[in-house]
Amino acid sequence: MIRWQDVFSKDGHPWRDAATLSDAIALRDLGALKRFLDAVHIRHCLVRPYQELPDYPLVEGRELLPSFDNDMFEYKDLPGFALVAFARELDYFSEIFQFDKLHPVLLGEGGASCPLEQQVMEQNLQTLTARLPRAQQDAFRQEFRSVDTGLLESYPALLPYLLQMDRAQVFAWDADRLFHLAGVFASFPSDIDSELKRFGIRIGKFVYGDSQMYERNRMFVYQYLMELYGFPIVSERRTSSALFARKLHKMGERFLLRVLGQSDRTITTYTSDGENRRYPLVEKIALVSVDEDQEEAIEAIARDGFFLDPGRRVVILRVTYRQHRFDANNVRQDRALSVAAQEVLHPLTGEALRGLNIIKDASNMFLRLNDIVRGEYTGRIIYKRTEVVENTDTHEKRLKFLYSWLGKHQRRIIGYSDEFFAKVSKVLAGYLYSPKNVDIFDTMHDLYQEVCTRFSYIQQARRVRILEDICRRTYKGERITYRQMTREAVALLNELQFEIVNFFPDLVDDIIACVETILHDRYLTRTYIDAPETGLTAAGREIRKNYGRMVSLLDGFRAVRKSRLACEERQAREAVA
Repeated sequence: MIRWQDVFSKDGHPWRDAATLSDAIALRDLGALKRFLDAVHIRHCLVRPYQELPDYPLVEGRELLPSFDNDMFEYKDLPGFALVAFARELDYFSEIFQFDKLHPVLLGEGGASCPLEQQVMEQNLQTLTARLPRAQQDAFRQEFRSVDTGLLESYPALLPYLLQMDRAQVFAWDADRLFHLAGVFASFPSDIDSELKRFGIRIGKFVYGDSQMYERNRMFVYQYLMELYGFPIVSERRTSSALFARKLHKMGERFLLRVLGQSDRTITTYTSDGENRRYPLVEKIALVSVDEDQEEAIEAIARDGFFLDPGRRVVILRVTYRQHRFDANNVRQDRALSVAAQEVLHPLTGEALRGLNIIKDASNMFLRLNDIVRGEYTGRIIYKRTEVVENTDTHEKRLKFLYSWLGKHQRRIIGYSDEFFAKVSKVLAGYLYSPKNVDIFDTMHDLYQEVCTRFSYIQQARRVRILEDICRRTYKGERITYRQMTREAVALLNELQFEIVNFFPDLVDDIIACVETILHDRYLTRTYIDAPETGLTAAGREIRKNYGRMVSLLDGFRAVRKSRLACEERQAREAVA
């Protein structure tokens, strides 16, 4: 195993020892600052705790895969911090957040020392000391009494003390446009109420003054907004960091914002370099153990020396994400984030090994599913955000694992190939609908129905996703004609009308929206519906015939929706009475 003191020792930075840089570090670019901070934070905040704590909780690959799980435990002994860096000088009064300012020591003409150098260093030392726990103040003064704490080369030695502070660190340019530690004890504003309501109104989930609609959709909007920035609904530190990154990006700032949570053990970074992007770039770095059944990945990592700890197959994994705009007409409308890239970082050089699939392997998903239904899975999950479930040694636990597994991978199962879904369906059906399990599942009826309902939703949603593709005139990845579009749509709608007994309001709405999109296609109606029948070819007459069938099927779906809504309203009135 590579010692934490040696991590990134060959990355190009002038390391003298584990906590000190031997030469000056002069950085002007956010990308260069990020590479420097990566080296320091991975070494001190991930690898060092991993090697010093015998029971360090490694991150499971699935924890880095959206949608993100809620935290199970708070690890008080692990480091946590927040940090923001601006590619500009700070204007203290005009900044939109609170922090204690540190001053750079400026050089005079010809590189001469500033006459007030000692006073500036002493003032910075006093500012930092005041924010430390009292027990550490004397040792801190002694160690840094002759050190310019604002310089980047001082940052590795300073970091263990900064990690004792509750609030965020601030980096910015000095007058020479070089990054320095410009502040500490920063509080990021988190106007979650206004931000949540504005976002919900913009995507059509909220309406001004409609409290019932707000109550129905609040958790969906909250989860979507937070996941867009790489988190579930979690601690104040990570919530405020995500929303502050959102605010800075809207303002057009060039910034880097980073947060490490004690519970997620993951360094999450937002960067915005002034490019015309809708959202800041989201990236996560964590220590992950590669599954032993990923033989090809293990071989590649071992061959090139990318393991941090070969015995436990531990790697430094960096995952970059792609954000998605909300699309109400997509059956996977809750997908805010997806994995864009995965990189294993070399523990000595920082070089990135690309092309591996550590966390998003479909075969891994299928193997985990098999382990769950056989009762051989030994991990743990949070069931409905309240109950930690360990292992699958009982049928009740297996059902709870299946409920969480289906929820975690719902979007991927909806979008993956027919071959993969056929395998998943065979395993699930073989367990859920096995005659030998009927009596067992009768004793836990509600839980069993929850799992079956979630599986039924995914089955139906896959068909709706195909219908969404058809209404865009694509089928199985290929462009199709209007004749094929109407033929495939009618066949699929005929199947869906018999599955609608499992009524899912959002899926029925999607079905209706897709059919309406096809029926209102201007070229289709002008060429095949409004035109005289005598001028139509055989293909045209088939299109017109299928068009009429779609109108009839659409009426059926609308009737089902109207009936269900009326039934729900009646039940609501009876419940109030």
